[in-house]
Amino acid sequence: MTSKPSASRRELLKAGLAVAAATLAPRAALAQAPLLTRPVPATGVRLPIVGIGTNRFRSGDAAWTARLRDTLAAFVRLGGKVVDTAPSYGDSEQAIGAILAGSGLRDRLFLATKLDRDGVIEGRQRLEASFAALGTRRLDLVQLHNLRGAGTLLPLLREQQAAGRIGHIGITSSSDSQYVEMEAIMRREKLDFIQVDYAVGNRGAGERLLPLAAERGMAVLVNLPFGRGAQFRAVGGRPLPGWAAEIDCSSWAQVFLKYVVSHPAVTCAIPGSTQAVHVEDNLGAARGRLPDAALRHSIERFFDAITDS
Repeated sequence: MTSKPSASRRELLKAGLAVAAATLAPRAALAQAPLLTRPVPATGVRLPIVGIGTNRFRSGDAAWTARLRDTLAAFVRLGGKVVDTAPSYGDSEQAIGAILAGSGLRDRLFLATKLDRDGVIEGRQRLEASFAALGTRRLDLVQLHNLRGAGTLLPLLREQQAAGRIGHIGITSSSDSQYVEMEAIMRREKLDFIQVDYAVGNRGAGERLLPLAAERGMAVLVNLPFGRGAQFRAVGGRPLPGWAAEIDCSSWAQVFLKYVVSHPAVTCAIPGSTQAVHVEDNLGAARGRLPDAALRHSIERFFDAITDS
């Protein structure tokens, strides 16, 4: 299986690199800085504020497998830690497990997956399959995928957490149609994490869910921080605004990610990637200055203006 990046991001990345070349020394120094981290409230574990989503990590031919291996190796080499997958992402778990086997990378990762069953027996079987596919004795985070099994499987996850096989538990959603249900679960259950969609062009979760997570002491993973690619299409060939330099951004991807991770409730954004060059670009958003509240509002107004035009 092969996949190519969208032309829009490829072209935008080239433009950003050209801008960065004009200030090479400061950018080079910034690239050597450690990634910014945030603590998980429940445990104090510190995580870099940008990770990687692996929905497109699938088994394929030798060239594709090498590309995924290089991507994950670059992610770790550059300081990345949070890897998020799911058994419903094709054979993503198996592909990651094969890369990790014998690589020495497993202990350097915060490995998160999901559970997508309703019944306890099926849930336990699915969970054991994830352990086997990923080739690990311990999962750092297991999340109930799209809230499935929230009424039945949290006791199973807590049992496994107490046994030391799972480090953290949580729930996920990527649809505003589930926000009401998600909020109700967050209010009645003690969770370590939530995962939700949030982006400058998709700010709904910021209205209630992110503040509630902060109130309840829950870490937040953010999926779809690029709005399913819509944000790259919206900016098109526009150059970065002058204020991008104020937050050490050399690409639109970094602007979008820094907007997300500058929300005080967000622990880590997990943009999907299967290319080392995109991993390097994305992790650049975990270094340097972040937008303050005033600049966050300016970014929102800028993006709203170009999408409304």
